[in-house]
Amino acid sequence: MPLFSKAPTAKEQVRATEKVVRTTQRTLERERNDLDRQEKKLQNDIKTAAKQGNKQTCTILAKQLLQLRKQKTKTYQVGSRVQSIGTQAKVMHSNMKMADAMATTTKTMVDMNKVMDPMKTAQTMKQFEMESAKMEMTEEMMNDTLDDVLCDSGDEEEEDAIVNQVLDEIGIEISGKMSHAPAAHSGRLGETSKASTSDADIERQLAALKDL
Repeated sequence: MPLFSKAPTAKEQVRATEKVVRTTQRTLERERNDLDRQEKKLQNDIKTAAKQGNKQTCTILAKQLLQLRKQKTKTYQVGSRVQSIGTQAKVMHSNMKMADAMATTTKTMVDMNKVMDPMKTAQTMKQFEMESAKMEMTEEMMNDTLDDVLCDSGDEEEEDAIVNQVLDEIGIEISGKMSHAPAAHSGRLGETSKASTSDADIERQLAALKDL
């Protein structure tokens, strides 16, 4: 065996064992076939000697036949043991594969346990929850502020502008019938509400339109 040869792996050892088992089984099968032929020959020789009345020859041949049959039985026993060895090799290889898988899994769990810090993870999750709640509160405050600003600054002016625009459009359509109606203030859209138009003025203008 070479000095620096690489040691065979478990898979290679199993293959080598299976090869030996197959070779041995074929050898034993050839041996049994040969014993079968010898057994038939001895049986014929015993019959021939018996027909000739040669008792001594029959006795010798009978002993040989008995030994031959014992030898054939041994081949079956050896074959069973060899087959058992092959099966054990496969089982051992399977167990080694499972052991390797468990070793790999164990190493992975050890590495993960080294990396994972339960206290640090819990602290991170707690901080995440706090920051998330803070962000939600900030978003709600911003939305409320924007709603207040938009409602206070724009809605009232926009409403007054729309009312004045409607009144101006009506006044244009029935300009010929508006001689007796109160005069509407001129100016840009929306400025009427800011300058002099009030709720009372609007009501008077609407009443005058109904009387037309």
